[in-house]
Amino acid sequence: MPYPEQLVRPMREELTRVGISELLDAEAVDAAFSDSDGKTQLLVINSVCGCAAANARPAVLLSRQASNQPDEYVTVFAGQDGEATARVRELLVGIPPSSPFIALFKAKEPVYVLERRHIEGRSASAIAMDLVQAYDTFCGPESSATDSQPNSEAADEQREPDLPSTFKSIL
Repeated sequence: MPYPEQLVRPMREELTRVGISELLDAEAVDAAFSDSDGKTQLLVINSVCGCAAANARPAVLLSRQASNQPDEYVTVFAGQDGEATARVRELLVGIPPSSPFIALFKAKEPVYVLERRHIEGRSASAIAMDLVQAYDTFCGPESSATDSQPNSEAADEQREPDLPSTFKSIL
């Protein structure tokens, strides 16, 4: 059962007032990601959770000051927009659901993920620095998904078998 809209509206607006596109249903998610060939997109799974989302949203806002940026920013609200959130999670095969959650996609593939466990207990500025590093790696004019693989053998050993080859965790 969703929270009352009056409770979540300020949390939605914290992201949408700066131009982050809110995806409210599965069709909106499909449209956003079907037009993303070659683009980078930051996806924020918003949440009511005060202990983690309270720093995740400001972190995203802080990261927008960096020189390299994703081509698009989109958000869904977990626990509110169930259909949209479920569709987004279909794009994150092998990555356990959590909220809040931030994923950077490049050409429709998740290349960088911050799960709740990477957000909770950390400051907005520390989370923003993680995002800026991901933007520098994947969103710059000379970036490619393979640029960030300094030790591909170690990365292959640590990667779950069903995760995309481009996926990099912060751990």
